[in-house]
Amino acid sequence: MTIFYSVGTSAQGFYAINTIQKIEIQFSQSNWDYILDTTKLGSDSYTMAKWVKINGVQFDSAGVKYKGNSSYNPHNVKNPLHIELDLFKSQNYQGYKDIKLSNGFKDPSFIREVLAYYILRNYMQASLSNYAQVYINNQYIGLYTNSEAVTKTFVDNYFFSNNNSFFFMDNFGGNLFYKGPDSTLYYMTYTMKSDYGWTDLVNLCNTLKNNISGIENVIDVDRTLWMLTFDNVLVNLDSYIGQPQHNYYIYEDHNGRFNPIIWDVNEAFGNFVNSGSGNLSISQEQTMSPTLHSNDQSWPLVKELLAVPMYKRMYIAHMRTIVSENFTNNSYYTAGQYLQGIVDTAVQSDPNKFYTYSQFISNLTTNVTSGPFTAPGITYLMNARTTYLNSTTEFQQVPPAISNIQPSDTFPPINSNIYITATVSNANSVFLGMRYSMMEKFTRIVMYDDGAHGDGASGDNTYGVLVPVTNSEIQYYIYAENNNAGIFSPQRAEHEYYTIHVTPDVAVNEFMASNQSSVLDPYDGKYHDWIELYNTTGNAVDLSGWYLSDNYNNPLKWQFPANTIISANDFLIIWADADTLQLLAGLHTNFKLSASGESVVLLNSAGALKNYVSYPQQYTDTSYGRYPNGTGNWCFMLHTYNNSNSSCISGINEYYADNSDIKIYPNPAGNKIFVEINNENPKYEITFTIYNSIGQIIYNQTMAHKKELIVDVSEFPEGIYIISVNNRANKKFIIAR
Repeated sequence: MTIFYSVGTSAQGFYAINTIQKIEIQFSQSNWDYILDTTKLGSDSYTMAKWVKINGVQFDSAGVKYKGNSSYNPHNVKNPLHIELDLFKSQNYQGYKDIKLSNGFKDPSFIREVLAYYILRNYMQASLSNYAQVYINNQYIGLYTNSEAVTKTFVDNYFFSNNNSFFFMDNFGGNLFYKGPDSTLYYMTYTMKSDYGWTDLVNLCNTLKNNISGIENVIDVDRTLWMLTFDNVLVNLDSYIGQPQHNYYIYEDHNGRFNPIIWDVNEAFGNFVNSGSGNLSISQEQTMSPTLHSNDQSWPLVKELLAVPMYKRMYIAHMRTIVSENFTNNSYYTAGQYLQGIVDTAVQSDPNKFYTYSQFISNLTTNVTSGPFTAPGITYLMNARTTYLNSTTEFQQVPPAISNIQPSDTFPPINSNIYITATVSNANSVFLGMRYSMMEKFTRIVMYDDGAHGDGASGDNTYGVLVPVTNSEIQYYIYAENNNAGIFSPQRAEHEYYTIHVTPDVAVNEFMASNQSSVLDPYDGKYHDWIELYNTTGNAVDLSGWYLSDNYNNPLKWQFPANTIISANDFLIIWADADTLQLLAGLHTNFKLSASGESVVLLNSAGALKNYVSYPQQYTDTSYGRYPNGTGNWCFMLHTYNNSNSSCISGINEYYADNSDIKIYPNPAGNKIFVEINNENPKYEITFTIYNSIGQIIYNQTMAHKKELIVDVSEFPEGIYIISVNNRANKKFIIAR
């Protein structure tokens, strides 16, 4: 059983959290600041820059303008910026076209935005965020935070479409209050980012007010609960739960449900004080109710959802998770120190920063006052808030305990049935949340302790449910509750979930990502990357409308043409040659494979995942395949193009563990940890990597002929860590002394 995360863009490259990007802007006009001020206060249009350089890569004729509300001031040298690389020409940097830069206004610590997004991404789809140093016409303007814009590219990456109803709540009062069926009543409050959608928005507001039993059909309730708990715990009041009731998007996925997306968290950790019930002092922020606005009709997302007992228990369960994983264990402070270390030199050299360097250093822990405004010390606010939340009646309720989650078959054949069981105590109700694909929504199914659902004896606290195996994987979680509290397993569900892999009917069987002189493409006589599929069944399978991709986050890259058939127990070759015109005979994708390592993803015509492999760096003219065909482990091999796979090549294959292969003890640990690997092939090299809570590598060692490891962790701070084996299997452990 493996925990998987909801799909999301890898935090590398332009938004790698441990990097500072360099952005240079060159205007033809020397009075560029006056021009940007004039357009900001007038038409709010873009000015064409002669060029923009990102880390030395030049883009001619990009659009640039000032952005922001309170953070913008025409008297400031350093104003927030919005860059549109593709406004005048089709161009992008690492796939990003829209760049939004915040100037650090009201944040002496310079980490609020990046730290808040870092925490948020553990629980829902959210922007990547890091830092950039900005130069305009060869003048160093200063250090900015650089956060991924929520655009059609963003929703396409995270929700697999970009042409559905899409709204931004950037005006005051975007609270989803139902004003009646006339869509014109909503025009002043909501900004539509799509070509249509007013009817869908009105339907959402109407359902929230008048048909709460149908709310899960029109909005992702779980993601909404994560949004509301995040805003509350982090005292992020410049948001839906504060008086502005703004700074979030909603996008309707192909299941017809709106998905909330939080935006602009630079005033998290108590910088914005208007809760809708007046301006809060720091002490009032520390003790702000975990159910703020639960009785206020002006905040219908809070009021109507928390009026449903199950949703309220789920809300508190999510809130407990955020508090325990980030604040009770103090890992947020470790992350804050790490971020300040990244930008320390850049802050010192920033000629236009709004606070002194000493205020930057101190605001992580200490309040900083400038004029009438006080920025709470982040730990000063959150340590007291954590103590308060843990003492509330809601947090004091005892939830059920979930353990021993087991599928009856860990690798079931397709079109079979399995039981999923779990041991649950102190519960009135237990549910399985499940789906067959990341493109589906989770459905909750009641689990039973009646002796008739693979659960052993009736009344033994083992709950079970029968699950049909109809696709290549089953994604699931367990939710249990009693009259007072609920709990999820995994606790970050639905953002994280367990996965059961199914023996596929059609499998990605072999591929070559560095074909220099091995197999010629018969259709053009060149050496291209190729992918081999294998039909594991005794019947022909129609692949018409299926999808193939090299990116798990963008799985619908290439679609099989109509009448594509793979015969019974046969092979099919697809050439990954980036043939965007599709003029050649045979099957040719619009992408190539990366020899440095990426993935191969196969989905059926309904978008359900059929097969997926994430592969390491490849060797020239060496294939990577399953042995035996269709179901075996992946390994390097001498290619068997369009034929049955041979055995693995000895000496270059790594040992690939899954999570169940790793044992760590003691856990929690004190000064040492002992790691054991269930390695049946000890001749292979194994690389052990330990990451701290913000993804920084703090230990790395490669060994051969060993199945165990002792690591001295006495110098590691207390907190949560991840140990990774060959960058494939991961296990969490805790250091507590």
